[in-house]
Amino acid sequence: MRNQLNRRGFVLGAICGFASFIGAGLGVPALRYLLRAPEGVRKTEWIDAGDLADIEPERPAQLALTHRRTDGWKVLTERIGAWVVKDPEGGITAFSPRCTHLGCAYRWAAASHEFVCPCHASRFSIAGQVLSGPAPRPLDRYEVRVEGTRVWLKPPQAPEAAHS
Repeated sequence: MRNQLNRRGFVLGAICGFASFIGAGLGVPALRYLLRAPEGVRKTEWIDAGDLADIEPERPAQLALTHRRTDGWKVLTERIGAWVVKDPEGGITAFSPRCTHLGCAYRWAAASHEFVCPCHASRFSIAGQVLSGPAPRPLDRYEVRVEGTRVWLKPPQAPEAAHS
């Protein structure tokens, strides 16, 4: 065999080299995109719910909160709600704003001192326990953390699972 380079071999080598160069140019950024986490995304699950002094004891406050979460590569800003209750000793409890029966929004009935779901008449105590109605379990709770005078909430892991 001769080790002589002919025109056909040269062109074939140039095409393969050029295709490899283009493949690497496209493949390296694509692999980097697929294998690395997005830059600049904070993984904070705790939401600032406000000042502890703004919450009156034994008087549930409905709060609208802004929550940033990451869903794959998307960073979503959502508005979520919570019912926050401060007991006379200063302890804080926070509930998801959805009834555990079918996920309806419930309200606080100050006259009867209970949470009431208007859709199916479920009733819950100020502690979130089922008093009556078709609701199968107590209200879903947020994790609560108090730092200084700030109240921080962490949403339940699967509040939508309550729609059964």
